[in-house]
Amino acid sequence: MIRELIHDDAVLSQPCAAATAEDAAIAQDLVDTLAAAEDAACLAANQIGETKAIAAFVDDEERVHVIYNPKMLLGLGAYMAEERCLSHEEIVSVKRFAKVKVSFEELVDGKLVARRRDYTGFVAQMVQHMIDHCNGKLV
Repeated sequence: MIRELIHDDAVLSQPCAAATAEDAAIAQDLVDTLAAAEDAACLAANQIGETKAIAAFVDDEERVHVIYNPKMLLGLGAYMAEERCLSHEEIVSVKRFAKVKVSFEELVDGKLVARRRDYTGFVAQMVQHMIDHCNGKLV
């Protein structure tokens, strides 16, 4: 289901609770809302009013990925990035890393499975933005 985007800082600044496999409907709403949003590449659950640590993003090959409970383990190559957010109109400068190692969970056959992955480039930047959302950090 396509959900309305949240712009309320009081909601967006709350750290998200750990997600479980039972939150699959929220993940599907994220995917649907992301697909419907114009020029959107990533979306976190708190941006649709759900304070669960779930995010969806589109990779360089236009595939959609959903990650549960993402955590950044390592960041290399710090730089300042200009970012925009679907929940805020202004462009801001924020410190990002060119390469990140992230732990997260993925829903496989109805169960969350632990994963670790390295991301680079724009995908790394999006994943960091989503982790910030899950932690209640606004850019």
